[in-house]
Amino acid sequence: MSNQISKLKDHIQSARVQLLAHPVYGQINDLSGLQKFASIHVFAVWDFMSLLKSLQIGLTSVTLPWVPVGSANTRYLINEIVAGEESDIDENGNRISHFELYLNAMKQMGSSTIWIDQVIAKIKSGSTIEECIENTDLPVQVKQFLSFTFDIAQHAPLHVKAAVFTFGREDLIPDMFTEILNKIHGDNPGKVAIFKYYIERHIEVDGGHHSLLALEMVASLCGDDENKWEEAKQASLKSLTLRSVLWDGILA
Repeated sequence: MSNQISKLKDHIQSARVQLLAHPVYGQINDLSGLQKFASIHVFAVWDFMSLLKSLQIGLTSVTLPWVPVGSANTRYLINEIVAGEESDIDENGNRISHFELYLNAMKQMGSSTIWIDQVIAKIKSGSTIEECIENTDLPVQVKQFLSFTFDIAQHAPLHVKAAVFTFGREDLIPDMFTEILNKIHGDNPGKVAIFKYYIERHIEVDGGHHSLLALEMVASLCGDDENKWEEAKQASLKSLTLRSVLWDGILA
């Protein structure tokens, strides 16, 4: 199975390298640039959680009466990731989701939360995600990015969802960005402390333990089915392409 994982990684390597070298990172060189980046990047944090929960819904039993679904191993893998993403710890050791932690970081640094607040408010009032995308004044690149993710989350087979979750959201934080963030934090420690903690936590948890669990999940769901592996490759590549579109939106 590791051979199939290697083939998939090779298939998306070029797109991943382009993302890591995207010119948007060169524009995030002060607090103002970081504020603008966060106001759009937050959508990637939010829809990541939605994609994660769609996997949990498909791989575990979330209806009553409870019955066992799938294999206990895949149930463990997804529940372990959900626990870490939905109930991690903030900089003070309090339980918090990564999305809520990101919002706290935005508020501390003075980044606008207007767009994400509007979408969340519409969802809570009963709007569908399609209605939110259509009726909120979001940049077109954000709409394209969200449309792709939620189409996957709501309609794709589980192995495709898992592949997009794992490879479309691989650690895409280049060393350059970390260096820039350290400088901005040095200049504005009282405004960037939570965001710095979020990035460090993201690298530690998502780029480490969770990545290994996600790889195992993809391998389990694709198994020995060549068609599933091919679908996983194509969906992962498209996900990275849409992330590049999102980065273009931030750059613009």
